[in-house]
Amino acid sequence: MAAVLLAAVGYQCAATWRWIMGRCLFPRTRRASQESNCDSLSRQAAIRISHSLPDLQTEPLKQEYVQEHKDPAKKVLRQTTLPIVPTRHQTFQRQLSHRLELPSIQFSICSLERADSSIGLIKPELYKNELVRQSSTDSAELEFCGKLHFALRYDQEVEALIVKIFEARDLPIKDMSGSSDPYIKVFLLPDRKKKFQTKVHRKNLNPVFNETFLFSVPYEELRQRYLQFSVYDFDRFSRHDLIGHVVLKGLLESADLDQEIEYTMNILAAPQEKKDLGELMLSLCYLPTAGRLTVTVIKGRNLKAMDINGSSDPYVKICLICQNKRIKKKKTTVKKNTLCPVYNEALVFDLPSENVFDVTLLVKVIDYDRLSPNELIGCTAIGSSLIGIGRDHWLEMLDNPRKPVAQWYPLNKSLPTNVSQPNKNDQNAGLSCLNGR
Repeated sequence: MAAVLLAAVGYQCAATWRWIMGRCLFPRTRRASQESNCDSLSRQAAIRISHSLPDLQTEPLKQEYVQEHKDPAKKVLRQTTLPIVPTRHQTFQRQLSHRLELPSIQFSICSLERADSSIGLIKPELYKNELVRQSSTDSAELEFCGKLHFALRYDQEVEALIVKIFEARDLPIKDMSGSSDPYIKVFLLPDRKKKFQTKVHRKNLNPVFNETFLFSVPYEELRQRYLQFSVYDFDRFSRHDLIGHVVLKGLLESADLDQEIEYTMNILAAPQEKKDLGELMLSLCYLPTAGRLTVTVIKGRNLKAMDINGSSDPYVKICLICQNKRIKKKKTTVKKNTLCPVYNEALVFDLPSENVFDVTLLVKVIDYDRLSPNELIGCTAIGSSLIGIGRDHWLEMLDNPRKPVAQWYPLNKSLPTNVSQPNKNDQNAGLSCLNGR
């Protein structure tokens, strides 16, 4: 029994001694083993990350603040805010000359030697006032239909241009009774809102008006303005007949501040209506808010026969011209074997309100041929820059927005000489609207 107790005590003492020795002699070894185990785990995690992500920098990231060095040679592009333009108007404005992005052109300045003497040199400014006093046109081929006597003066106190219409002489006969019923409309262009009208003088070819009109306009704006006198024959039951026009430009030189200047100018006759090629009825309607122009081709009558069988296959093509560039062209359907076609087709054009005085409509009636080239039957033009029915119809449309205004147009063999035609250099955009096809 004593031996068993002695053995148990010895075993317990040996176990206690081993525990004490382990705590005192091997703590560093255990820490090293733990650190090695942690390193192995971190390597395994890094291996797992490397399969899905790129190599990461082990160096700590340093937050740096870099100041941008401004180069004085470089120009800072500033953002400009333009007014919102409808998408359908962008095509119109992109083709105008003031919207073109021209490349930078290098200019060089050279010194010019002055002439020692101005003897023998012509100075146009000395003759400018005399040119203003001439007739409304310098072409000898144009026809005149009477004379108009009027006077101009600018009043500085009320800031108004005073126009006095005295009389008209030798007017043509427009009525079946062998006389006319004339009256005059006065326009201060290009502002269509400033216009006046005289009284109608019944059955008188030499009417005396003696009427005065005041146009409120600043003196500085007279450089961009010009006067137009339109002489009409009044008709109670039909459209008034246009007798002729008188146009006076250079108002800044014509209107004297102190004295009144009188003029006697020839009245330019309106183009004669030739009905041998036929007539075309067109209706115009303009929506200023939407910037939309609707041209309705209603019908034609007494068109010229272009085919062997004594008939034609007519269709109408309309081109919108602005600043000598063709913006848009549209055409109607072809009417087979008829000289009096009925279309009733509406052609819509996008026209911003700021360009209504810059555009011209070229209207052409063309005979369609299947095998040979198409032939031009006749043409006409509409716009504010014209003289005659086309201009009156255009201004009447602007005076009556959102209302259709119809008008018969006699067809001519060629367009008026003052119509702005598309440039030949702009043919890459499409066929010129002056061609027969």
